[in-house]
Amino acid sequence: MTNLRTAPLRVGACLSISGQYARFGKQAARALEVWADWHGAVELVIEDDESSRRTLHTVLPSVAARSDVLLGPYSTQLARAAAQLATQEGWLLWNQGGSGDDVETDYPGHCVSILSPTSRYGDPFLRHLADADAAGSELWIVRATGSFGRQVAEGAQSMAADLRIGTRVVTAEQFESVQPSAPWNLLSVGRFEDDIATVRRAHSLSTPPSTICTVAAGVREFADHLEDPEGIYGIAQWFPGNPMPPMLGPAEADFLRAYGAQGTSMPDYPAVQAVAGAVIAEHCVAQAGGTARDALPPP
Repeated sequence: MTNLRTAPLRVGACLSISGQYARFGKQAARALEVWADWHGAVELVIEDDESSRRTLHTVLPSVAARSDVLLGPYSTQLARAAAQLATQEGWLLWNQGGSGDDVETDYPGHCVSILSPTSRYGDPFLRHLADADAAGSELWIVRATGSFGRQVAEGAQSMAADLRIGTRVVTAEQFESVQPSAPWNLLSVGRFEDDIATVRRAHSLSTPPSTICTVAAGVREFADHLEDPEGIYGIAQWFPGNPMPPMLGPAEADFLRAYGAQGTSMPDYPAVQAVAGAVIAEHCVAQAGGTARDALPPP
């Protein structure tokens, strides 16, 4: 990559080093450190948002003031808060951690997103069900409260209708008191803890689902919380094994080797999408010849 700047590029981010999103924020921070070492001309400015919108509002202005490129936090909830603040303050936020449809579309000129939107999360699983000729089985969509679960569920319902797969949508709380009848399949879309609880209950039923897919199963830690995770599908923005060489940034094998050299386990998609956001932002800065918001390519 060619960088027209003479000084190191300062890449800033508020990430959840503590709090409920820490399992993902720590991975993102570690991955950015690996990328910065590989790059050689980048300085990182990372602060803990504590998985809290209140803390994010407190620390993000300081991070933005010390950064040339501002990455968004992990989670749709925090990314939405960061995008709102970026719009108020005139910043440009590179959204690498919040896939909510509204976050990706509602802040033009102030938020550039690199993720597949939330409403498309269920598409691969639904296509799998259609290919497996499971159209005769009802798909139960168990969602958490809040916009993330609602957007995933609505997108999955729309795709299911196109594929002629019947659906039933319930909240995680409602699922605790229902008894689906066979044959049925399960798509659980909630927080990590919500998906674990939903799958545990599904496994305990007298008529368990034929096939299960959850957002949480997209990360390796999911398997540590269940006695029998075999055969459960996950949803992820990235998974290792892509044979194609990257157009930008480090090769996958090189990145994974450097990440593992720190004595940590393999990264999950929150780590890789953080690096992808930084790589794309750095490339746009190089193309534009500067970091001013109005000089960068429009989203």
